[in-house]
Amino acid sequence: MCGISGFISQQYNEADLNKMTSVLAHRGPDNQGAYFNSDSGIGLGHRRLSILDLSDSANQPFFSRCNNFIMVYNGEVYNHKEIIGELQKNSTFIPQTSSDTEVILEAFVVWGNEFVNKLNGMFSIAIWDVQKEVLTLFRDRMGIKPLYLYKDAETFAFASEIKAIVNLVSLKKLTVNQSTVVDILHLGYSTSEKSIFNEIKKVKAGSILTINKNNKASESLYWDINSQVKKETINNEQQAKKELKNKLIESVEKRIVSDVPIGTFLSGGIDSSLVTAITQSLSKKSINTFSIGFKDTKQNESEYARKVAKELKTNHHEFMLTEKDAIEQVDNLFKTYDEPFGDSSSIPTLLVSKMAKKHISVALSGDGGDEQFLGYGMYTWAKRMDNNFLYSFRKPISKILKNVGNSTIRRGAMVINAPSKNSLKGHIFSQEQYLFSIAEISSLLKKHSIGSQINENWTLSRPLNAMESQAFYDLKNYLKDDLLVKVDRASMQHSLEVRVPLLDHNVVAYSLNIAPELKYKNGTHKHILKEVLYDYLPSELFARPKKGFSIPMQKWLKTDLNYLIGQYLSKEKIEEANIVNHKIVETIINRYMKGEDFLYNRIWILIQIHKLFDFYDLKSYNFR
Repeated sequence: MCGISGFISQQYNEADLNKMTSVLAHRGPDNQGAYFNSDSGIGLGHRRLSILDLSDSANQPFFSRCNNFIMVYNGEVYNHKEIIGELQKNSTFIPQTSSDTEVILEAFVVWGNEFVNKLNGMFSIAIWDVQKEVLTLFRDRMGIKPLYLYKDAETFAFASEIKAIVNLVSLKKLTVNQSTVVDILHLGYSTSEKSIFNEIKKVKAGSILTINKNNKASESLYWDINSQVKKETINNEQQAKKELKNKLIESVEKRIVSDVPIGTFLSGGIDSSLVTAITQSLSKKSINTFSIGFKDTKQNESEYARKVAKELKTNHHEFMLTEKDAIEQVDNLFKTYDEPFGDSSSIPTLLVSKMAKKHISVALSGDGGDEQFLGYGMYTWAKRMDNNFLYSFRKPISKILKNVGNSTIRRGAMVINAPSKNSLKGHIFSQEQYLFSIAEISSLLKKHSIGSQINENWTLSRPLNAMESQAFYDLKNYLKDDLLVKVDRASMQHSLEVRVPLLDHNVVAYSLNIAPELKYKNGTHKHILKEVLYDYLPSELFARPKKGFSIPMQKWLKTDLNYLIGQYLSKEKIEEANIVNHKIVETIINRYMKGEDFLYNRIWILIQIHKLFDFYDLKSYNFR
């Protein structure tokens, strides 16, 4: 796992490249490397976290045997040994290192861009063709590894994190993206290919981007999740369970290959417990497991992780989080994420990563299970809203519930009050996350706002039911742009690599076509995944409602984190930023303080947006 950066430009030099790469030191503390050629204007930077082949011979930038290609790369390719076998059928290739880096580059030399279809892993890759003076970027299928780009008339730049590009081109060339602000208020994260800055974008997951020396770019997709949905579903439960289990074992087996210590994140929930159970079953000794708990007993689920660890006989490590610990992390959030990020569970993720790094350099996580196997409660809301009667009369029903109900019922009323079917999925997600509806944002923003730009309509080989469709929306958006971002930045802030076995593209392609009746059965979410889990662990360990990896932010913003409201949501600060209407914000804060605790996430995201100005020292709101 590493950090990469680079550019094609006559405006910058090797010192600029080193400055750009240095801010990614946390992603790779073991080595910094650079390649710069002033004639072509190419710069390639790399920060290395050594995982496979710890010797200097695997450092990057890495040169092909023919010296015609130079690569920087972030990630892990788990099937690189299989690729060696394929290469040796077509050439006399004998690897000089035991790293996957050498294999990836030689595969590109032999097969060109088509090589990427052979890779099983998570990656962001940049390869420079010395003779043709062409740069080619590749991003993994699910978007696990980040890759950002910047382009103007004179410069093309890329990096693993926004901060590296900002460090190169300076803030003077950047403007804040209005539609991203809307998405962050509505969903909590920057969506699709956007970032908080108009000029900095994300490279699409599953894409190839080619840039020549004249700064002309072309893009193509080599893998599209839409095309993984097949006409027929797998309806036989025993067949589905057997094949899913085999694919999961194969995925975990590939991801426990490492030259450094390895372990798992263990929350005690279905997904992390399954990944841990399979990992332990494949290990000859007790693996390291890591969980985090809260001294606030309502939020503390660490006992469940402890029970799973005891059953599996792992070497378990537990960290109990306090408000003081959380406060210490708040100021690190922008430093870590570079833009407003609404997922407050990033705080415990930072802390569990910090704890894990003391013992291991690679951790496996259970991310991806909920989106593939209908695990979230919001999917039952999608099922409810698919009822024609409820949808047709949603406005009057919502009005009644809002006026007569308690706090919980009022929240439900906000979910029911959907604007239209074209934006229903985003609305359900938004309200389940306690964030702003599009209607609220329209009155909140001082300047003209536009709705979320996420496409909620897809052309697939078969129609999805309401629950599947909501989950597919999350798989394409929430998972990629929130959960994977959260884990990547938090773990890499502490130089820890996290691998996600449930997101092996073969697992995803299979799970998408398991019949929904096997995923949500008799009112049970994730039925088929649980059936696999129960081959390893007793079902009694999981006989409890799903809570998720959350923190008591609704309490903390009234106590030790209350200072953030005064610091970032004062009348002076809001008017200086000139983004939102202060009177509306003041009303939300008053309602929250008087007991409407479900408004806490709206306040948290407003704090994050206004912290943007302090972090980048923006004096005026350049907003378009």
